[in-house]
Amino acid sequence: MGAVKVLESVAALRVQRAAWRVAGERVALVPTMGALHQGHISLVQLARLHATRVVVSIFVNPTQFAPGEDFAAYPRTFEGDCAMLAAAGADAVFHPGVEMIYPDGFATSVEMRGPAVAGLEDLVRPTHFAGVATIVAKLLIQAAPDVAVFGEKDFQQLAVIRRLVLDLDLPVEIIGAPTLRDPDGLALSSRNAYLSEAERAIAPRLHACLARVADDLQKGGSAKRLLDEARAEMTAAGFAVDYLELRQARDLAPVTQKSAGPMRLLVAAKLGRTRLIDNVAVDL
Repeated sequence: MGAVKVLESVAALRVQRAAWRVAGERVALVPTMGALHQGHISLVQLARLHATRVVVSIFVNPTQFAPGEDFAAYPRTFEGDCAMLAAAGADAVFHPGVEMIYPDGFATSVEMRGPAVAGLEDLVRPTHFAGVATIVAKLLIQAAPDVAVFGEKDFQQLAVIRRLVLDLDLPVEIIGAPTLRDPDGLALSSRNAYLSEAERAIAPRLHACLARVADDLQKGGSAKRLLDEARAEMTAAGFAVDYLELRQARDLAPVTQKSAGPMRLLVAAKLGRTRLIDNVAVDL
């Protein structure tokens, strides 16, 4: 497998996209912030099932980090990322600099409501989804893909992006990819590298607790009781829980007695300095 083609400007990306369009090829985009792992590679593999060409963007987006978050420390492993993508059969990497995405005088932001203000990530990171929506809108306009693949691990983000595409009439199909996990259940994440050895041993308990609550809910257990017990269990294990909520999967609206259809349990918790998020499906 040869080296993957690296495109560092929007102009170069559009020239390549135009050539593929003339050839009648279907294009998929996989947006990432780099520091790739097998979870990202699973997105590339899924994209390959829906397109003949796959572009992976690598851009650590400053506007989705709040002051005091880990923008400067976020792992950057570009050469290794490109080697992984070449082995996975990606066709190109879009790797713009910050000045390419946010040139001098940049003054536009996408403001989201709906699933972006569901009282989950937005409660803890109130500026996060404006940054996410803005960069995703730009990438979809720049790459003009037929499909774009996002992981279900960031479930609120996926809901926000689906709403964005629907509301702005962007001509792209959004595909959600199942969360890839280590054998002990921990969802793969670039931030897992922050975990100490002791924390890594504790971290799988987050998903184990979610899975048990989902099973008990499907057996008819009380949502309030189960969620309260799970929050207490996570806290006792050493997690600082930001939220653990049961929501409607379609729009992340709160679950009521009249709610029906697919649900999601969503959690975010800190373990030491590492913030972990996860979710599982619940069918009530």
